Amino acid sequence: MSQLRGPTSAGPPGPVAVHGAPPEVRAWAHALGTAVAGIVTMIVIATLGLWAAGAADLPGGAFPSVVAATVVVAAGGSVGLSGDAGGLAQAHANLDAVPLSVTLAGALVTAAVFLLPLRHRAVAGTGELLGRIARTAVCWLVLLLLLALASSHDFRITVGNDLADQLGAELGATPVIGFRADVPATLGVGLLWVLALLVLTFLISRRAPLSPRLLHFQDSVRPPAFAMLLTLLAYAAIGLVIGIVELFTRGDPARTFAVIFLGLPNLAWMALGIGTGGGWVGHVDKAIGLPVPPALDQVLRTRGQRTLDLDSLSAYDGRVWLLVAVAAVVLLAAAFFAAVRSPARRPAWRHAVEMAVALALTLFTVGLLTRISASFGLSLLGVGDLGGGLGNAVTLDPQLLRLVGVGLLWGLVTGFLGSLLARRVRHPGEVPAPQRPREP
Repeated sequence: MSQLRGPTSAGPPGPVAVHGAPPEVRAWAHALGTAVAGIVTMIVIATLGLWAAGAADLPGGAFPSVVAATVVVAAGGSVGLSGDAGGLAQAHANLDAVPLSVTLAGALVTAAVFLLPLRHRAVAGTGELLGRIARTAVCWLVLLLLLALASSHDFRITVGNDLADQLGAELGATPVIGFRADVPATLGVGLLWVLALLVLTFLISRRAPLSPRLLHFQDSVRPPAFAMLLTLLAYAAIGLVIGIVELFTRGDPARTFAVIFLGLPNLAWMALGIGTGGGWVGHVDKAIGLPVPPALDQVLRTRGQRTLDLDSLSAYDGRVWLLVAVAAVVLLAAAFFAAVRSPARRPAWRHAVEMAVALALTLFTVGLLTRISASFGLSLLGVGDLGGGLGNAVTLDPQLLRLVGVGLLWGLVTGFLGSLLARRVRHPGEVPAPQRPREP
């Protein structure tokens, strides 16, 4: 009969009995789940984008390796291209571009899952927070290492000319292009990437608890940081709407899908920089071949370096000036929400300064993330471009000082105006003044 008795009053069960596992095991399980959720999201988005771009037809079963390499680059890693065409020929290739659709999706999912066990807390110890960040970073690096090891493939390039292919085979000059992940660089920069992501998560989200020593920073850092996240997501959403319209109004939906799943934020956030008066410098040897705005293709597809800004784009399409209006609306709305989330008695000039610093840093980061350097060429005995037009080069470099300057200016103006608009709105934690009773 004693075996049928219920629990005694000796005390509440420990964490093992309640949750089924020790706290340390649960902490590592959550860290692994966070890393897996982010990496799997990036793999799915990269797979869809590369499939739409036609990478599934690459020879030699290269598609899984290309997907892995794309995720590695999106997570801050480094993948190098190499060419070999035998002793009489040379093949060269390089690619430096970040697929920001993959990066953004992985970052949002990783941050959301990371915050799940912390969302009901306002304060947490420094040691606990550092422990959560460290465990997540370790799990992230392990998964990134596996992807880096899978990011390796070689495949033969045909130039589309039977005689040239046969001649190349006879001379031992068959071009082979391969790619390899730089494992040490991938792990080093990937660690910085995930740490920066988790730090930004604490800076932006009000659901993330802070240690008592950092609580006095949340009123000055979190509102403008949230405003910048809102700005970037708004531009990505606008770009997505435009991409969906392109799917139904123009041909070649596969290429449009490829842009959406690989490079949508690249174009959308460049529109933010250009709309505020910033610029990029670059050129394209040939047509880009993707459904990008025609004016952008026409400006860059010229001899020599060209500046990509409002002035150069408006020469081909006057509608580009609408980017200024979009920037004004989005940034003013972001500044308004930042002011609403700030203490009610904060002066307008302080909102303006905080918004200026945040926007300048954001445009600086956008400039770094949207730079592109890509080229491919094949030569035999010093004669270049034997591939029947295979050779091509694309470069796009941001004017960082210009982006920082316009960010400071727009931030000051929109931050000041947003603060004025928010004065009639009740702020979080603000207690309304009691109303006087009416006299009879």
